[in-house]
Amino acid sequence: MQKTDFDVTVIGGGIVGLATAYKIATSHPRLGIAVLEKEPTLAGHQTGHNSGVIHSGLYYKPGSAKARTCTDGRKQLVAFAKQYGIPHEICGKIIVATSEKEMPNFERIFNNGIQNGIEGIAKTSPAQIKQIEPYCAGIAGIKVPCTGIIDFVAVVNKLAELIQKQNAENKIFLSRNAIGFQKENACTQILTNREAISSRFIINCAGLLCDRIARLDGVKIKMRIVPFRGDYYDLKTAAQGKVKNLIYPVPDPTFPFLGVHFTRMVAGGVECGPNAVFSFKREGYGKFDFNLRDTLDSLTYFGTLKMFMKNWRYGLGEYVRAFSKKLFVKQLQRLVPSIQGTDLTPGNSGVRAQAVGADGKPIDDFVIESHGNAIHVLNAPSPAATASLAIADHITRLAAEHFKL
Repeated sequence: MQKTDFDVTVIGGGIVGLATAYKIATSHPRLGIAVLEKEPTLAGHQTGHNSGVIHSGLYYKPGSAKARTCTDGRKQLVAFAKQYGIPHEICGKIIVATSEKEMPNFERIFNNGIQNGIEGIAKTSPAQIKQIEPYCAGIAGIKVPCTGIIDFVAVVNKLAELIQKQNAENKIFLSRNAIGFQKENACTQILTNREAISSRFIINCAGLLCDRIARLDGVKIKMRIVPFRGDYYDLKTAAQGKVKNLIYPVPDPTFPFLGVHFTRMVAGGVECGPNAVFSFKREGYGKFDFNLRDTLDSLTYFGTLKMFMKNWRYGLGEYVRAFSKKLFVKQLQRLVPSIQGTDLTPGNSGVRAQAVGADGKPIDDFVIESHGNAIHVLNAPSPAATASLAIADHITRLAAEHFKL
């Protein structure tokens, strides 16, 4: 096999991987950096299949890594988009409570926003909700003016361009699947489907496959990635006027999902969704996609079984709604009562890499661990895309300390 030498190799060509490579390239310009992506294009999975929202940082527990990095990352992302002409818009959103039982969580979220320093948030009355979103109905709302929409794939492609401009030795390798590691003195041979790439240090940003990459590196981790698919509908052109910007429900804090919502897309159109159902394939975007290894990996893990037993009613409801447009529409009508099934057409889907602990609880915060000559990003769900540049700052500091760059 041909051997190619680098100082740092990032595994994973999504937004966290590219942001990390970019931050290291700019802070350590003499280092040779490689990015390995197993697909023929960058941002082929979570980054390219999300709804393109720049999150405010409102939802996250004050003091958590999510709260810190989302607010910082949002500001960095917007500045980056302005500097490089990335399509984006700070359009704002509204979170809407539709029943009294949602009010305790409504208040908790609002207080989170205050503690997290989210600029401009304000409670709104039913009449004010109508002023912001004329077709929306609710008993109370939270206006979040700093939320936006963006083309995350364009961000990733610009990051890749800048990484390679920073140093002629920096390379982006596509269609390179990391299948093993061989330790050789002060470096590691990363075995891929095409060649062996020699690197002093490794940063695992493999998203849906991050736990498998970590295990290939000999890391004994106490969690597993369990994939959840989210399906979207698109509003037909005639119905798009019913949504001006972004409309979200009050999320259930028991689950790491934000609930079915409406999102105006930066390229045009409005997405409705997603639901959240267990996926029988880690990179399976169709309702009937199946992979035996992925399924066994999830269902033979005791943490997954514990999670399913505890939340079976919720899971069953999500599955039924995944195959019932009528029930999906009913969920949407809680926010926009005039929405009808005839307003919707099937849209895209995405798969979320959710880390689940052995206790059956979804791991809520980001998890980034160092091991030998590697750093492993083991849990980076939403808002990781928004927070990516701030996450990358953290990884760069960790790398400088741990790798003695």
